Amino acid sequence: MSTVIEPSTPQPVQTSTRLSPWTAIRTVFSLEMKQRLRGRAWYWMLGIWFVVIGFIFVLGTGILGATGNEGGILFDLVVGFVLFFGLLVAPGLSANAVNGDRAGGTLAILQVTLVSPGQLLTGKWLASWVGSLAFLVLSSPFIFWAFALGGVEVSEALVSLLMLAVELGILCAIGVGISALADRPLFSIVSTYMVVALLTIGTLIVFGLSSALVTEEETTTSSYYNFPESAYRDDGTIDETVEPECITQTYVAPVAHTEYVAWLLAANPFVVVADAVPYNLPDESSFNARAGTYGYEGDYYSPGVMESASQLVRAAQAGPDLDVTCEEVEAAYAPLPQQTPIWPLGLGIQVALAAVLLLIGRRRLTMPAKRLAKGTRIA
Repeated sequence: MSTVIEPSTPQPVQTSTRLSPWTAIRTVFSLEMKQRLRGRAWYWMLGIWFVVIGFIFVLGTGILGATGNEGGILFDLVVGFVLFFGLLVAPGLSANAVNGDRAGGTLAILQVTLVSPGQLLTGKWLASWVGSLAFLVLSSPFIFWAFALGGVEVSEALVSLLMLAVELGILCAIGVGISALADRPLFSIVSTYMVVALLTIGTLIVFGLSSALVTEEETTTSSYYNFPESAYRDDGTIDETVEPECITQTYVAPVAHTEYVAWLLAANPFVVVADAVPYNLPDESSFNARAGTYGYEGDYYSPGVMESASQLVRAAQAGPDLDVTCEEVEAAYAPLPQQTPIWPLGLGIQVALAAVLLLIGRRRLTMPAKRLAKGTRIA
């Protein structure tokens, strides 16, 4: 009697169809960083950057050695220069992160793995951000040198560096998002630089043109101190024992109400960084001397580059003063205190722009693709 053996049914092998988000992002990040570190151009850029910022710092030290706020001005100079250079470097590091791999035929390999489009974009964004932060780290010796000279509070330094890092991250996110949308690396790089130019120079142009739209004829009262005629001697000299008197004039002139359009400056990266820093302003009581014939006799305040930008934005927010008293003239050289900060609005606009670009770019990377542009390389 023979026994029939039934063939066993093969059991399906349990395989994971999903990677943990951190593992996938770390894998893409590692691949991007290895690719960047293997290139010599990366190190050449860092070396040139270190030499340039060192030259600017030494030159500024020689020029500002006689000023009373040398440390604060030099610190502001380094922060402004790092931000300016970051606006040039960040698009170059991120604007071809996705379509560069598409042109090289390596993007499709990542798309058919367990890495999701969102994880792919996040890993490339983090790699671009870390690459741009290397320039900030390389500038740290000069930043700490300026900090050691005095005139800068710890809170000012920490907030400045934090906002610099955040701005570089947002710029890299914008570049990666445009890179996922554009089909050609050259087009994405040019488009990213155009967005950066729109945020920096474009906001200034729009603000200037909009100021003309809010200009109205207003009755303005202006007061100032001057010596009376009795103070002048026969030889033309002034009797310093005579007190200057307050002279008030009223006239009608076109006045720009910048308080209505100051929000247009919010998205400017320099405004975001400058307005977020809690500057240590001097006591207003030191700005109480009169600006007479011999010039201003009170204390002078020498702000840095970034603090000057913050003061200009605050003046735009305050709007025109239609009734200038002699007491206000006495404090004309005093810095303006911060009333309503404008940097949260600007940071929100930038984050929203970067998020929209990344979300649309994520849809473009979803597989299988329903439609591809003509001439797009797949693998």
